[in-house]
Amino acid sequence: MIKKYFFQLVFLNLFFSKEVYAAESGGMPQLNPEFWISQIFWLILTFGILYIVLSKLILPKISANLELRKSQIQENIEAAEKQREDSESKLKEYEKIISESKFEAKNIFKETREKALKEINVKRESLEQQIDEEIKKAEKEINELKKTAPKKINQIAIETSSEILKNLIGTEINNSSISAIVDDLSKKNGDKYYGN
Repeated sequence: MIKKYFFQLVFLNLFFSKEVYAAESGGMPQLNPEFWISQIFWLILTFGILYIVLSKLILPKISANLELRKSQIQENIEAAEKQREDSESKLKEYEKIISESKFEAKNIFKETREKALKEINVKRESLEQQIDEEIKKAEKEINELKKTAPKKINQIAIETSSEILKNLIGTEINNSSISAIVDDLSKKNGDKYYGN
């Protein structure tokens, strides 16, 4: 690139040589042809040193920095892509775990509900059975009481009547006669009180 500019400069200098000779009379030493060789020498030397410094020292550092930045950017892009893929895979795993948890929760709720309903039904049936047994037992006791009640009542009536008469008369009366009277009364009033 520098060589191209250098040759263009030399070409332009030769092309405008007439103007240079004209300017020579004006006293401009840089346009005097006798100084051209030294000027060209210093020009080549200056631009050569500048070219060497640029090409050997500065440009390699710039190019190395650019390559380093490019590689870092590429690494960052690759790391970001990898993290994005990891994030997507973790998100899919998370969604899968959530869906499985929801399904398991539904199953557990369903199983628990069914189990609770079964237990409630078993307890209800057991309670109904106990209630039926208690009702039967109570009915049996009531029937037994119905059967034994007249005898007990008659016995109590005989004893009470005997005590009352003893207190009224002052002498003991035969229990068999009181028993006959109580039996007679209980037979007459039995249908009324005992439903027989």
